[in-house]
Amino acid sequence: MSFQPNTSQNKEYKIRLEKSFTDQKPGTSGLRKSTRQFQQTHYLESFIESIFRTLPGVKGGILVLGGDGRFGNRKAIDVILRMAAAHGVSKVITTVDGILSTPAASNLIRSRNAIGAIILSASHNSGGVNGDFGVKVNGPNGGPASESLTDEIYSCTKNLDEYKILESQNIRIDSIGKYFISSMTVEVIDGVEDYIHLLQNIFDFDQIRSLLNNNFPIAFDALNAVTGPYAKRLFEDLLGASKGTVRNGKPLEDFGGCHPDPNLTYAKELADLLLLGEAYAFGAACDGDGDRNMILGKGCFVNPSDSLAVLAANAECVPAYSNGLLGVARSMPTSSAVDVVAKDLGINCYETPTGWKFFGNLLDSGQITLCGEESFGTGSNHVREKDGLWAVLYWLQVLANKQCSVEKLMLAHWSKYGRHYYSRHDYEAISIEKANGLYTRLESLLPSLVGESFAGRLISHADNFAYTDPVDNSITSNQGLRILLNDGSRVILRLSGTGTKGATLRVYLESYVSSKGNLNQHPQEALSDLIDNIDYVAEISKRTGMKVPTVIT
Repeated sequence: MSFQPNTSQNKEYKIRLEKSFTDQKPGTSGLRKSTRQFQQTHYLESFIESIFRTLPGVKGGILVLGGDGRFGNRKAIDVILRMAAAHGVSKVITTVDGILSTPAASNLIRSRNAIGAIILSASHNSGGVNGDFGVKVNGPNGGPASESLTDEIYSCTKNLDEYKILESQNIRIDSIGKYFISSMTVEVIDGVEDYIHLLQNIFDFDQIRSLLNNNFPIAFDALNAVTGPYAKRLFEDLLGASKGTVRNGKPLEDFGGCHPDPNLTYAKELADLLLLGEAYAFGAACDGDGDRNMILGKGCFVNPSDSLAVLAANAECVPAYSNGLLGVARSMPTSSAVDVVAKDLGINCYETPTGWKFFGNLLDSGQITLCGEESFGTGSNHVREKDGLWAVLYWLQVLANKQCSVEKLMLAHWSKYGRHYYSRHDYEAISIEKANGLYTRLESLLPSLVGESFAGRLISHADNFAYTDPVDNSITSNQGLRILLNDGSRVILRLSGTGTKGATLRVYLESYVSSKGNLNQHPQEALSDLIDNIDYVAEISKRTGMKVPTVIT
């Protein structure tokens, strides 16, 4: 369906602003605020105006636009379309109902030569009127906007006095077609098929289909978020999984009350099916915008750090990676399990700050093939974002090739490489003052801790992690407090900026056991001495009043 331009209905307005929104500083994952903040008059428009004034190539360029379907998604798309037209964008590519996962958006940017994308999501944060909303900008390589661009956007928001927008009839995006706002084309596409085609060029669908049709039942939980339509097309239509394999598969504005974060706490229903039940051989879940994943086997939870290591160790099972890996990378808080695999494979392993844009430089320069973060994100050079469904297919491909269970695959991996017992403890909604006080105090103590005893071991190094990018030599500092022990164990503390209610303190704990050691302990038991010691040294429970973490993964 196509409507022709009718410029007589598209009057441009310049809306004067009485104030600037000085809290509009985007983080590594874009601007995330409460839904009610985004509902303030001119709030969304001000941030979008700043994007269009700073993003290179806007006039005459192609822009990708979509989101995870949370409350405010459709209204925001309408506003952005009219503002894009006012700024001279030649074409906006969006999807039916505006449903577009982050990795699918990255693929569209790259395949359609777009200047970038505006992705409407607060990722794994809750949605609805009382939840959160977010706006993320991706660049022409398909990855998150560079720090220099986000700094420019923020600087623009502080001095903004007006924004441009067209008056226009609402554009229907509930069906495929081409429409026009003034001289700008709005191309509404399916949104799923381009991404599925990409995956078909990476994996052997016939081999995975054979696995799923051979008494290997799986369960996938989309958490009422963006991956539902993709997963139904992928697993139930193309790979032959039974109807109902995809649970909570319809994107809902409030995620049906679910918290779309794929971990053992917020995806408990799925976890119970796999860890306590006998009906399923494999389970997986993805987050709000589809870039994170959780992997489960019968009676077995796969730690995200271990997941990256297993994928790297079994790359030969996947057609697209069967000729070997260029290198691998992990974020600093991620366990060093993949480091051991990289050494065995004779390839480089890079340790980067948290944030996918750091992987983007390494991917673009051809230095790595696989990368991952402990926060349930893994990816490769096929896009410039972490990719939840890609990771799920990768696991299924390896299992189909090895003809074994998740548990047996993990045991075989640990028997060869040893086990990195690992856990993350999140203390959420701490007051900013208390969180900063705790963090600042511990940072001041770090130099004096070196050489001291910690959990029966010696502290060999302690610092606030800094990273020099091997591609552009840029330096990124203050990325997390590290306490490194002489046996390879680590404790790391970071303050997260992905929440909207107070601060989140993340404590990462890692203890390495060789292949000849005890590989069958419960992680919290294996890490108990580290847990007790960091609570004492950092005064976590004393200063926060929290005796246990909000979330343990």
